[in-house]
Amino acid sequence: MTAFSLAGQTALVTGANTGIGQAIAVAMGHAGAHVICAGRRSCDDTAALIDKAETMTLDFADPMAASDVFADRRIDILVNNAGIIRREDSVNFTEADWDDVLDVNLKAVFFTCQAFAKAALPRGSGRIVNIASLLSFQGGIRVPSYTASKHGVAGLTKILANEWAANGINVNAIAPGYIATNNTEALRADPVRNQAILERIPAGRWGDPEDIAETTVFLAAPASKYVTGAVLNVDGGWLAR
Repeated sequence: MTAFSLAGQTALVTGANTGIGQAIAVAMGHAGAHVICAGRRSCDDTAALIDKAETMTLDFADPMAASDVFADRRIDILVNNAGIIRREDSVNFTEADWDDVLDVNLKAVFFTCQAFAKAALPRGSGRIVNIASLLSFQGGIRVPSYTASKHGVAGLTKILANEWAANGINVNAIAPGYIATNNTEALRADPVRNQAILERIPAGRWGDPEDIAETTVFLAAPASKYVTGAVLNVDGGWLAR
């Protein structure tokens, strides 16, 4: 096995039906993993792009949706990518929008990690990669529950790394920058916003989903065996600006 090979590993990728999650699942497959493509919507299109893949329905509106997933089979790699966002001025933000986002983006991430660890700790190996955000470091505007959840993902990544590293489980996170996906289509179509964003990015371009995907493979592969508790920003230099 090479330092960047996932041959013989099984990876579960949540939110794998489109965008960054789809790119991660495909990259995991190209690296040799058997990939479980999970989402609240069909992941058949993603699975069709991977040699060794299957699909699973997981809707994290129920934060405990994955509580039984790891008990009956070995899953070596967990990628917590599924997430939602709600936009509104903080002064008008509703309790429902707060709870919905925190349930999917933070509570579900913790309890999915916990379920994974209960299976992985006895065997002494496993990799978790959580998808955080630039808003794990910044405040943003009009997304209070999303910002709180992604700050929480960064902290959760660190505490789980602290607790589980000695038992062979590495826990890391990736904070994507501005990535060209369906979710950012409106921003890219707005000439003023698009130009302002590009002027802030030293790399001078929007990121591609594959930029996040290949970084995820690194954090799941033997090459990163001494990396844990890290929140790695993959942003073309946005935070350094």
